[in-house]
Amino acid sequence: MNAELLNSIIWTAAGFASGSLMISFWMGKFFLKEDIREYGDRNPGATNAWKAGGWKIGLPSGLLEFAKGGAPVAVAVWVFGVEGWYLVPVALAPILGHAFSPFMKFKGGKAIAVTLGVWTAITVWEGLLVLGLLIGLAYIILNHPSWSLIFAMLVFLAYLVVVGLLGRGVAFPILAVWAGNMGTFLIKHFQDLREPLKTRDYIARIFRKAS
Repeated sequence: MNAELLNSIIWTAAGFASGSLMISFWMGKFFLKEDIREYGDRNPGATNAWKAGGWKIGLPSGLLEFAKGGAPVAVAVWVFGVEGWYLVPVALAPILGHAFSPFMKFKGGKAIAVTLGVWTAITVWEGLLVLGLLIGLAYIILNHPSWSLIFAMLVFLAYLVVVGLLGRGVAFPILAVWAGNMGTFLIKHFQDLREPLKTRDYIARIFRKAS
């Protein structure tokens, strides 16, 4: 077994283990004595930790969820030099670990903060800045968090392809990471995506006035 494959296997396992740690859920249990799944969309993630306990619980939960996705991937990439197709399972492992956590009977969270951590580890700044801004912008425009996430991911794909074509080359393993990430989102958000797509009321009013 060559060193690249061995490193990929090790950090895939480490990433899945890290991602599967349900930090936000445990923060709610430990500090609030509550199940954060009783709030919002009943997801055991950072958003509901914020809804349950405000920023004092939500902010550290979000940062730790981000870190549990980013840390193992960053170490694999920047310390052990995992790259190319060996990177694909390593990058997807924390996302899958969070989405299908064995600590939650394989019914984990929706993996948004973890995703931002993973893409930040891979791209240094683009994952956090570009994808983060796209998610925020889509959330401002669209009246549904899940649809906002899907549209942001589609635009992020376009960004990756265009930047690749204009400069550094299209990295197909990175596109494979995107595909696996998007597939996970579609599975985890399937029920929410059955709701009709709508813009927020103030966006609709702006377009009505413009017309």
